[in-house]
Amino acid sequence: MVEPVLPATARRLLARTARVQRDGRAPSLVAGVVRDGGLAWSAGRGDVAEPHTDVQYRIGSISKTVTAVVVLRLRDEGRLGLDDRLEEHVPGTPLGDRTVGQLLSHLAGVTSESPGGWWERVPGGSLADLQLTEDDVVLGTARRFHYSNLGFGLLGELVARHRGRSWEDVVRDEVLAPLDMTRTTPRPDGAAAPGTAVHPWADVVLPEPEHHAGVMAAAGQLWATLTDLGRFAAFLLGDTGEVLSPATLEEMTVPAGVDPSVPGWSAYGLGLQVLRVDGQTLVGHGGSMPGFLAGVFVDRVEEAGAVTLANTTSGLDPLVPGLLGDLREAEPRIVAAWAPQPPPVPLEQLGVWFWGPAPHVLRAQGGGLLHLGPMPGRAGRASRFAPRPDGTWVGLDGYYAGETLRIAPDHLDLATFVLTRTPYDPDAPVPGGVDERGWAT
Repeated sequence: MVEPVLPATARRLLARTARVQRDGRAPSLVAGVVRDGGLAWSAGRGDVAEPHTDVQYRIGSISKTVTAVVVLRLRDEGRLGLDDRLEEHVPGTPLGDRTVGQLLSHLAGVTSESPGGWWERVPGGSLADLQLTEDDVVLGTARRFHYSNLGFGLLGELVARHRGRSWEDVVRDEVLAPLDMTRTTPRPDGAAAPGTAVHPWADVVLPEPEHHAGVMAAAGQLWATLTDLGRFAAFLLGDTGEVLSPATLEEMTVPAGVDPSVPGWSAYGLGLQVLRVDGQTLVGHGGSMPGFLAGVFVDRVEEAGAVTLANTTSGLDPLVPGLLGDLREAEPRIVAAWAPQPPPVPLEQLGVWFWGPAPHVLRAQGGGLLHLGPMPGRAGRASRFAPRPDGTWVGLDGYYAGETLRIAPDHLDLATFVLTRTPYDPDAPVPGGVDERGWAT
């Protein structure tokens, strides 16, 4: 059951939305905030048909996240690996040595746009029509973040070849339909806003073209309503249903490629943008196509999201972070009550351990996890660990992400480091041994 926001909160959200629409001169703008699985507030400003929640807008690059979801489904089915070279799945391109994971995180060094005419305004064809050459490889692999629409066009081709159907049919059947996003389509269908450009020096508009992008559709083709984009925000918040496992969704949100050109903290996971705004981490994606701007971002800690759709090519100030900030301030989330729970390891294994002379604390966390980090007030490396079936633990984040932790009665073994109960315990297997003279003045 979705609980609407309070009236005072609704007025605050509406005031922000109205100002962005007016100052950005968007012919129409719809916005909403999401919690408890759906829209808790929404509004439309400008020339918007009602119900404003059921008007389609083009969502542009949010289509990339939908594409990424299907690629991760293929991975989870064992049909491919993120370290697989593209050549193994889409042979014959000059990008064959780049991996699936690098394409998903924009680390493959692929040119930003497809060759030929501007794909966002020119109808597209097949992969063969692109006639890719070595010129479409612009950076070394895994050298730096470089946003690539072409990379996601290639991932869409990968999806189509694995499923033996078009990208559009696959995303409809495997993502959109299971999430009940019935008003999300490759082309406008029913009530839809017209794409427009607004003149920079006068209050007049120009229609923008609409077409099918062909093989580049996976990078920006989809149209959606506010209701459907709200459902996708609920998916990003963890309501994954049968589409993805929660663990795979969490994997998508882990930053891989960092975009140093963006003020503040901005990175990219597996088909998801990861932003650090006002001390909060937001995950989702923005969308931009000629005539349209869109955004869907969620704060997974606060369990809230925001969505926006507008029919203007450019000029809008960011709205989603402000809506989430207003909601967080006006209606702070009431967290679940703490309750005792059994630790995932015996109590005697928890507490203070020493890496050399530096004290660290191993403590139990909710969800059956362990946390190893420096004593409060001290600097040092920290990571969370999840259990493995063989009794070892795997690092989830921080310096020890992916590393194995082994717990023995008298020491911890972690990536060649040995932590002991006392500083340099001579009875523990300290690498290099302990000087037999011991501690002295």
